[in-house]
Amino acid sequence: MTKLRVGLLFGGCSGEHEVSIISARAIAQALKLEENANKYEILAFYIQKNGIWQSGVIAQQVLESGVPQEILSTSPNLWQFPPETAEVELWFPILHGPNGEDGTIQGLLTLTQVPFVGSGVLGSATGMDKIAMKMAFAQVGLPQVKYKTVTRAQIWSNPCVFPKLCDEIEAALGYPCFVKPANLGSSVGIAKVRSRQELEVALDNAASYDRRIIVEAGVIAREVECAVLGNDNPKASVVGEITFDSDFYDYETKYTPGKADLFIPAKLPDVVAQQIQEMALQAFAAVDAAGLSRVDFFYVEATGEIFINEINTLPGFTSTSMYPQLWENTGIPFSRLVDELIQLAIERHSPIK
Repeated sequence: MTKLRVGLLFGGCSGEHEVSIISARAIAQALKLEENANKYEILAFYIQKNGIWQSGVIAQQVLESGVPQEILSTSPNLWQFPPETAEVELWFPILHGPNGEDGTIQGLLTLTQVPFVGSGVLGSATGMDKIAMKMAFAQVGLPQVKYKTVTRAQIWSNPCVFPKLCDEIEAALGYPCFVKPANLGSSVGIAKVRSRQELEVALDNAASYDRRIIVEAGVIAREVECAVLGNDNPKASVVGEITFDSDFYDYETKYTPGKADLFIPAKLPDVVAQQIQEMALQAFAAVDAAGLSRVDFFYVEATGEIFINEINTLPGFTSTSMYPQLWENTGIPFSRLVDELIQLAIERHSPIK
């Protein structure tokens, strides 16, 4: 039986470089298990933090050790890809954050005319940009918390404009509120603010990360998540819940063992869980996602309201990440989940007959 050569693409230039490696290791292990080992051959491709691609022994060492390599190459030509890329029959990108799930790598892979796992350029870019994402959600009527969009130019403007901007935010949203760069993942650059001074500092900090910023009203709610799997006819997993003691679900809380607890399935009324699943599928379609996504919600238990928070079109894929655990509890084990994602990529990129 001829094996399909799968190009496992990991690392990348974003702040989630290390998480990408952990995700890639879990996927590689799954591809070596059970019937997957007879179907797939793994070709490892490691993108250094400076954007240079590595393959062969170097990529395999990073994949096996889980430890990022120091900058090995400083070639000025980022377009000299390893010769092994020509052997890839299907790409499995597991790159988180900017340059990984924002449509850029998806555009490059589209140009190779080789199938790849996950959303295309539109779904990835829309899912990554919090402002574009919220506009897409609003278009299909998904309820969201109040928010206001801001630009770096407004924040770093003259001393007369900035105070007025803060006045507008306070009047529209009040405190507490959250300040977020529009295009960063894993809570990087996000701050919860409770006063004018904190707001000013958070806006300035967010502007250092992105030229587009979003400010959201705070809400007392349970944080619940639902995983989606499929293409044109996707399905939703059971709903899970995240609990934590920190002020909010920041980067440290997400990736430090013991900082957060996952409850799957979440203890919710059946009607609420079903509504969240339906909304997750709506969100998936709204941004034109494909393959996989994790959709996050706020459930205000006191009022019964459900607000969509965001969609993540390339969620963490470690063995302990929420996305694979949601499917594990829905009846699809990790190794089968990886296989299904590959088959969905083949289906999506097959020529129309």
